[in-house]
Amino acid sequence: MRDKVLAINPGSTSTKLALFENGKITLRRTVEHEAGQLAQFPTIADQLPYREQTILNVLAEAGATLSGCTAFSGRGGGLQPCEGGVYEVNDTMLEHAASGHYGGQHPAALGCQLAHVFALRYGARAFVVNGPDTDEFCDEARITGLSDVFRASHVHALNQKETALRVCRDLGLDYTTANFVIAHIGGGVSITAHRHGRMVDSNDIIHGDGPMAPTRSGALPAKDVLDLCFSGRWNRQELHDRLTKNGGFVDHLGTSSLEEITLRIQQGDRYAQLVYRAFIHQLAKGIGAMAAVLNGQIDAVILTGGIVHDQKLVAALKEKIGFLGLVVVRPGEFELEALIAGAVRVLQGRETAKVYTGQPVFQNFRHLK
Repeated sequence: MRDKVLAINPGSTSTKLALFENGKITLRRTVEHEAGQLAQFPTIADQLPYREQTILNVLAEAGATLSGCTAFSGRGGGLQPCEGGVYEVNDTMLEHAASGHYGGQHPAALGCQLAHVFALRYGARAFVVNGPDTDEFCDEARITGLSDVFRASHVHALNQKETALRVCRDLGLDYTTANFVIAHIGGGVSITAHRHGRMVDSNDIIHGDGPMAPTRSGALPAKDVLDLCFSGRWNRQELHDRLTKNGGFVDHLGTSSLEEITLRIQQGDRYAQLVYRAFIHQLAKGIGAMAAVLNGQIDAVILTGGIVHDQKLVAALKEKIGFLGLVVVRPGEFELEALIAGAVRVLQGRETAKVYTGQPVFQNFRHLK
């Protein structure tokens, strides 16, 4: 009997799903939710019945059935930091995801809850795979210049790890013994050092680190940020939004669209050209830094994410980082495929599902002081 898996990826304004059966994806859909629809729900947890019905409606319209499903695989979120892998949904995970205490209010927390609801109904298993709270940092990566401030792991773990596994298959490598620098370049940018199957260092895409992105400021000089905080020009929420929602391309050029920026460059916009070059400069600098984390011993630099469809950007980036060795380009993202693949590996006995304990992998270095 072949495995049948439904992958569920709830996002801020969308629900993505894919049905895998007979060895292939037979249905893939993205449902965009209007802001007014989501505004009626006071909390993310309140969206659960609405998202569930959305999925059922899509399946009904497509004439698909969940009968015979062996697993439901949801995007992780809202959990304590834990090492990567496939986790079977348990009561502790459900409690943490529903509480909103960990990881803030983000629909990713609905992934395990939706998988659990469907698994109960159809007598299947429920999993999450390489959630956004994946934390495999080495201790050195956590230390900052302040003793009570630590760097945290917030990475595009789901897509990065799936892309790494795909590249390993293509190159005949074993992920658990390979070294990669992987740059996910999209709406957010995470550049990560993968050492022997673990993401040992990266920029923090949530707390403002690394290159700028279409809507995010990226790393900024700390003193200048301090001056902004006390300038009286913005309140806390306004400044937060400027850093995380209206920064990067938006703050410089008034748009998050790389296509529009490229068009403006073609029309002679010199400032757009400068920002575009600065973006590539920052990407290259981040990739070089992660190569240093791996002592320069890397099997490949891997470029992935939506912006990697921009061939001119990739060519310009390769000019800067080509000295590091092989550069592999995998445009787009493979999150639904990753959710399916992780579940199938466990179902087929090629990987053992981990147990979510609710205990974070890092709790500070007090024991060393």
